[in-house]
Amino acid sequence: MTSPPATNPPGALAERLLLYARLVRLDKPIGILLLLWPTLWALWFAADGVPPWHILAIFVAGTVLMRSAGCAINDYADRDFDPHVARTRARPLASRRISTREALAVAGGLSLVAFLLVLPLNGLVIALSFPALFLAASYPFTKRFFALPQAYLGIAFGFGIPMGFAAVLGTIPPIGWWMLGANILWTIAYDTEYAMVDRDDDRQIGIRTSALLFGRADLLAVSLCHAGFLLLMAWCGVLAGLGVLYHLGLVVAAAMVVWQVWQMRGRERDTCFRAFLHNNWVGAAVFAGLALDTGL
Repeated sequence: MTSPPATNPPGALAERLLLYARLVRLDKPIGILLLLWPTLWALWFAADGVPPWHILAIFVAGTVLMRSAGCAINDYADRDFDPHVARTRARPLASRRISTREALAVAGGLSLVAFLLVLPLNGLVIALSFPALFLAASYPFTKRFFALPQAYLGIAFGFGIPMGFAAVLGTIPPIGWWMLGANILWTIAYDTEYAMVDRDDDRQIGIRTSALLFGRADLLAVSLCHAGFLLLMAWCGVLAGLGVLYHLGLVVAAAMVVWQVWQMRGRERDTCFRAFLHNNWVGAAVFAGLALDTGL
């Protein structure tokens, strides 16, 4: 009597892990980068140069973990909406290839590891980790009732700024709050570009976004938010006594923003999405100027 053919648990496990990786968007690192750049700005501002390496490592790892957890929570919250949106219907939870319980377990596990990472830091950072988690977990639900959820996302994506200052200095100086304000404006700008891709789908399913709120004034709103972001970052540079190289980085970032708005003038989905992705280079330009100015 022959035995039944052996199953292939390693292959099944690998397929499951791949689904989890797609759930937390490890295949699309743009969200990690947009979350990381403001955190790095804060650390470099606070340390007036390269921050202590253990703090830098904790914040980089924490950024990856919390963005990943946020994606899992977002897909859980949007599990009944994503199947009706062309860009999101193939996501693992929307296509029912993983369960809601699995998504919540992934989000909870990643959040726990992120919390454990900050335990070696000071009490203020640990205290700030709780509102940071609340912001990440609650953001996806704001799209149901808040006309400008991108502003809330800006707080969530920028909360690494006060945490970064707290980790290096043990306090949050006014410049940290100015920088958080700048990041809120930047997030409204780039996430409006992102929302312009899904505007028709979002209108049909009842999701609220800045692209719907701004309507035909979307490009004007994006431009004004980008301009406010850059002006506030310039003000942060003045407060910190930074020099020409930092402000040159802002000029390069401003040129990139002009290119983005020009590209989106026809409001085609593909060009709006490319403009959104291009914001990684805006964040990188600001950081490059800052790093060069502080002597990296």
